[in-house]
Amino acid sequence: MGEQFQSLDQVKASAIDMAVKFGPKLVVAGLILFAGYIAARWAGNVVSRLLARFKLEPPVRALLERIAQILVFGLFAIMAMQNLGVELLPLVAGLGVAGAGMALALQGVLGNVAAGLTIIFTQPFHVGDYISIGSEEGEVLDINLFSTTLGHFDRSKVIIPNRKIVGEILHNCGQIRRLALTVGIAYGSDVDVALRLIHGVLGSNPRILQTPAPVVGVAKLADSGVSLNINPWVAVPDFEAATSEVNKAVLETFRDQNVVIPLPQREVRMVQAK
Repeated sequence: MGEQFQSLDQVKASAIDMAVKFGPKLVVAGLILFAGYIAARWAGNVVSRLLARFKLEPPVRALLERIAQILVFGLFAIMAMQNLGVELLPLVAGLGVAGAGMALALQGVLGNVAAGLTIIFTQPFHVGDYISIGSEEGEVLDINLFSTTLGHFDRSKVIIPNRKIVGEILHNCGQIRRLALTVGIAYGSDVDVALRLIHGVLGSNPRILQTPAPVVGVAKLADSGVSLNINPWVAVPDFEAATSEVNKAVLETFRDQNVVIPLPQREVRMVQAK
C-alpha cells in the first residue's frame, strides 16, 4: 500500500510540476490562437470589401477571402507553437513527408482543386451561363474548388467534377439562348403575310428579347409546304416557357388569319399488274 501511495504522490507531483511549467504557456497559446481567429475574420472582411470594387466572380472573392484568413491564422498559429517551445523545423519536415503521402493518395481530389482554380481564374463561364460539355448541359448554378453544379429545367442538378471540365470542348451560350422553332405553311399561302404575323407574335411576347433581333425566314421548300424558321433569343430561364408560348401563339394567329398549316401528304398510285 505504501508503495502505491508513493507512486500516486509521484504522479501528482509530476502533474503539478507540468501544470506549473506548461500551464501559463498553454493559456498564452490559447489566447494567441483566439486572437488569430479574430484577426483572421477581420482580415477576411477587409479583403472582401477591397475585392468588392473589382468585377470578380463570387467563387474568386470567396477563395481570396479564405486564403487571407488562412494566412493570418497560420501566422498566429506559428507564434503559439513558438510560445510552447515547439521546434518548427522538424515539424515542417514531418508535414512535408505527410503532405507527399497525402498528395499521392488524393490525386483525384487535388486534380479537381487544380482544375477548379483554373476555372475560377480563367473564367470560361460564369454563374448564370448556360453551358454544354460532353453529354451534359444546363445553367451554371455554382462553381467551387471541387465541382461545378448545373441546373436543368426539371429542377434537377448535375454536379460535374472540375477535372472533367478543364481540357474538354465547352459550348457556352452565355445568359441567353436562341429558340430553334419551325412552322410550315401551304404553298398557296402568302409567305410575306406569314412572316409579318410571326414578327407580330414575337414582338408581343415579353419573354422574347428584341436585342439581338429575332431571325425569321424561309428555311426550305418542303414536300408539303414552305418551312419557316423562327429563331428569337430569350433569357436562359425563359427558354422552355417561351418555346411553348410562341408555338401556341403562332398556331392561333395563323388560324385567325387563315394561313394554312399543311398536313403531310403522300400520293399513292395503284398499278395493276398485267
